Amino acid sequence: MRQQLALALEERIDQLVRRKKPEEEKVIKKLDSLTKRKATLVKVLGKGKITTMERAKEQDHITYQIHLKYVIKQADFMYIEEEIEQRQARFFKNKLVDDQEIAIEYSKQEVNDPEFEEGSERITFIYDRLKAVQYAEKWWDDYNPAYEKFEVDCTNFISQCLHVGGAPMRGHPNRGKGWWYQNKNWSYSWSVANSLKTHLGSSTIGLRAQEVNDPRELKLGDVICYDFQGDGRFDHNTIVTGKDAAGEPLVNAHTYNSRMRYWAYEDSTAYTPNIQYKMYTIIDDS
Repeated sequence: MRQQLALALEERIDQLVRRKKPEEEKVIKKLDSLTKRKATLVKVLGKGKITTMERAKEQDHITYQIHLKYVIKQADFMYIEEEIEQRQARFFKNKLVDDQEIAIEYSKQEVNDPEFEEGSERITFIYDRLKAVQYAEKWWDDYNPAYEKFEVDCTNFISQCLHVGGAPMRGHPNRGKGWWYQNKNWSYSWSVANSLKTHLGSSTIGLRAQEVNDPRELKLGDVICYDFQGDGRFDHNTIVTGKDAAGEPLVNAHTYNSRMRYWAYEDSTAYTPNIQYKMYTIIDDS
């Protein structure tokens, strides 16, 4: 039975990889984004993996993931964008009756914001951008067991990248102050998207950053924050890990795990016309 379902699911994954339904909103968004960037989708590769399977009344409920690789050409530059798409499907007598992407609920994050009582002592550090990017490349599709894993894990992942790059922690044990992770406890700014955005824009000691308006000003290892609804509360964070042929950032992220993704997220199911961005370049003492 499981083998039959696996074969049926394999056929479905092949359909998704070859995008037999171009009317799907996500496909349209990605193709439109590529067209605006004067880029083309050369090839799509995909591999599926079943994560859970339950049977009830002759129906099989399956959650699975697809590791998608997009080969993209832009001018004379070619690169591979990757993402892990989480999906759920329902089969009746081994026939697919329903299949859809699992929506990400960014609202499940805590709503606490950090306090700001900056001291006079400034912590000096040198930010190793290469180490931060290497970490983002190593763990984009996995989770470092040294840290807690969150259902909405994007900010936790970015904080890990920043810390590996040399950004110093401070504020422990007050969760509302500074930016830190210690003994399976952490500050709001470590794990909550809006709190990290607020910290980056306000901190004057330890981890600190400067806001820029042009994405092309960002360097490798810098951070982009996303307010998908445009309601003033930021939902998501990414780290810059590359640049495209036009000098625009490509980013890695968790929650919807992805690498070398075009920074504007126009192909995301969370994207809305009201989206707002905050872009921060990390300031150190180099």
